[in-house]
Amino acid sequence: MSAARPASRGLAAVCAAFTIWGLFPVYFHPLSVVPAIQVVAHRFVWSCLFLMLWMFARGELGRLATIFATPALLSRLALTAFLISTNWLVYVWAVTHGHIVETSLGYYINPLVNVALGVFVLRERLNGAQWTAIALAALAVTYLALLAGRPPWIAFTVALCFSLYGLLRKVMSVDALPGLATETLLVTPLALAYLIGCETHGSAVFSAAGAPVALLLIGSGLVTAVPLFLFAHGARLIAYSTVGVLQYLAPCLQLASGVLLYHESYTRAMALGYAVLWMGLLIFAADGFFRARRALVSGAAAAAPAAAMERDS
Repeated sequence: MSAARPASRGLAAVCAAFTIWGLFPVYFHPLSVVPAIQVVAHRFVWSCLFLMLWMFARGELGRLATIFATPALLSRLALTAFLISTNWLVYVWAVTHGHIVETSLGYYINPLVNVALGVFVLRERLNGAQWTAIALAALAVTYLALLAGRPPWIAFTVALCFSLYGLLRKVMSVDALPGLATETLLVTPLALAYLIGCETHGSAVFSAAGAPVALLLIGSGLVTAVPLFLFAHGARLIAYSTVGVLQYLAPCLQLASGVLLYHESYTRAMALGYAVLWMGLLIFAADGFFRARRALVSGAAAAAPAAAMERDS
């Protein structure tokens, strides 16, 4: 019972994180009256403020001093800050300009881009199921691009930036919270200078669009930090294969909001392309799930003789 309780809390936390990420279009769509670059600048400023207060409350501000005293780590975090800035900018622009369906495509293919980076950058090897999943995803994306008459640049940019961000953060020796806090701290002076310039030249929306828009811009800091914390907390308590399956909750919600709430185009021909993509993702998720189960069973079998010997002694 005691072991099941943390697992259930972890499952709830991860589900909540992916649900919040999946509902991002609902949050950011009302900000269509704000230029995307101003939205992202506010997102950095308010995220930075919230994260600094959060780390102060946890007594962890000293960890930032350690990072800033390590030039190599700081330079790598500057690169990840650039990648996440690009991801946020393209995502917000797409949501506020009627391209929510294409952003969902980016997050659908994101896990498979991660796999491709693992092969070409980390020299990892794939099994037959993983190659099949990537081939089906490539076929689906090519079909959807031909259908649209242009490359799906929004989906590719969102997926590639986030995958590269994840890859770099994976190989860094820095935790999620201080890492994100450092990234926002590096970008915030530029964002703040830009926003002050907008106010000076009369192009700022924050003070002109009214209280609802201002509150949404301030709240963008919370909706950035809260799901990250929920994910970091929950992912430690449940199997990573479960996390891999749950990650598709976010693009499903994004796709549903784009089609059902904002009435973006989603034809039968597009549905066929997404069906091929979902088939590849299902193969990919099932392969990860069963490989994780086999590893768990093998680990339990290896541990059983040692446990028996310990009891006998």
